[in-house]
Amino acid sequence: MSKVNIGLVQMSCVQDKNSNLSKTIDKISEAAAKGAQIICLQELFTSLYFCDIEDHDNFLLAEVIPGPSTDVLSKVAKEKNVVIIASLFEKRSQGLYHNTTAVIDADGTYLGKYRKMHIPDDPGFYEKFYFTPGDLGYKVFETKYAKLGVLICWDQWYPEAARITSLMGADILFFPTAIGWAKTQDEATNTEQYNAWQTIQRSHAVANGVHVVSVNRVGEEAGMKFWGGSFVSNPFGSLLFKASHDQEQTEVIEIDLEKSEYYRTHWPF
Repeated sequence: MSKVNIGLVQMSCVQDKNSNLSKTIDKISEAAAKGAQIICLQELFTSLYFCDIEDHDNFLLAEVIPGPSTDVLSKVAKEKNVVIIASLFEKRSQGLYHNTTAVIDADGTYLGKYRKMHIPDDPGFYEKFYFTPGDLGYKVFETKYAKLGVLICWDQWYPEAARITSLMGADILFFPTAIGWAKTQDEATNTEQYNAWQTIQRSHAVANGVHVVSVNRVGEEAGMKFWGGSFVSNPFGSLLFKASHDQEQTEVIEIDLEKSEYYRTHWPF
């Protein structure tokens, strides 16, 4: 099909995993009621962003994939006839953990997972303490509605990730994300950082002739204000939608996959 409805779930989280999962299911239902066919959730949506500190107790948040969360989401996907892109903290084996996104088709089938390749290590983002770099390579998932390329947060800064995933046949690039501003920063720095984040991802759309969907969280956690600003870009970098920087939003945006043909033939990169 040419036209596909993309659902974005931008929300804040709390400490309790069950509460976050329940809230997310409500948001998925809301998006489905608005006509969404593919729904992308933010990075690590079942918990607070725990990588702000190095704490061994946080490894207890991890789960196997497929496992409890994907089992629940598979039922929701089948009931609502939607594809779900779900970012989770994966326990692969004893002492081995990944930042992983699972993809569930509209009939509830678990299609597989992508493990985050680029792992940041910055103040407030100590991900190398928790996550082993992905070993599965870049992934494309054939779903009921489109072929999806899924990358995760820090991957979004690297053109190679988007390029390789696009060359593998992705119709759309999805970036579940958790990124924010230090609350001590000035507004000019905040604006510059957000603009860089959005610009680099829109450039992936231009260079590869694909739609780009980036879904971030909102809320204040441990000295950080997550900046929201989730967006959808067309294959030439034009914004089709941009979310608030501080409000929860569940939006559905129609995209036309045939636009890739148009832009790739007129601007053949």
